[in-house]
Amino acid sequence: MSELTPASTASFFHVHLVSDSTGETLNAILKAVTAQFAQARPFEHIYALVRTEKQMQRVLAEIEAAPGLVLYTIVNPDLRRRLEVRCAELQAPAVPILDPFIAAFKEYLGLEQTLETGGQHALNESYFKRIEALDFTMAHDDGQMVWDLEPADVVLVGVSRTSKTPTCMYLANRGVKAANVPLVPGAKPPPELERLKHPLVVGLVASPERLAQIRKSRLHNLNAADAADAYGDLDEIRREVLAAKRLFAKHRWPTIDVTRRSVEETAAAILTKLSARLNAPTSPREAAADGNGA
Repeated sequence: MSELTPASTASFFHVHLVSDSTGETLNAILKAVTAQFAQARPFEHIYALVRTEKQMQRVLAEIEAAPGLVLYTIVNPDLRRRLEVRCAELQAPAVPILDPFIAAFKEYLGLEQTLETGGQHALNESYFKRIEALDFTMAHDDGQMVWDLEPADVVLVGVSRTSKTPTCMYLANRGVKAANVPLVPGAKPPPELERLKHPLVVGLVASPERLAQIRKSRLHNLNAADAADAYGDLDEIRREVLAAKRLFAKHRWPTIDVTRRSVEETAAAILTKLSARLNAPTSPREAAADGNGA
């Protein structure tokens, strides 16, 4: 067996993600950690739904053939022990990703771990809530069904190419009913927006220069560079953005600049605002108490 290349000198390295569920947690953590090491390039080996001895044998053979870091979320004690012992023999660092969190929760809650495999993907109320949110979001994308926006948790408003749709889809995957309404030059916003009571309405803006770049690229990809000159015209876009900002200010809608934000970052900012709104005092007495405690 070849020796492991020190991480400090390796640009490429093997990493084995071993999960008894879908592996989404491991994948997300790997991406978050490797983002902190600019020179690191992981060669991923993904093993999902590892729940039998035969499946674990196959995983261990792969690890032996390409030694590297091992990240795992295995609940079954026997399979977990088999993985840990063999990784120690191979001198392959094995990291039980969820252990620190489970230990902290166990100590804080005073409860025992249930040892439920893939519990986060069970067909429970939370799962069906996400499916319902996805259905709602797809039905209310790009200004569709504006007469039915009141059930939404969040309504995103913005000019073209401010990432309204992908942000809504990301939120829906988190169980948030999200709709979006585009602001069209020369057309008034739908009056239904001004009458909304339940949804959190959020305005999305971006720098005109960035929008011009994105729009021109889109027109080029559609072979429609001459079809809508105003769509990619910088001066026209500046007017659109200014009008959007005035609209948001008029209604006191919170605004997020997405120029340098990823969809995930924009969604995180919206979830923070939504959480703050849901946890806000609901009565004058609560508001006064909250203010005194600040």
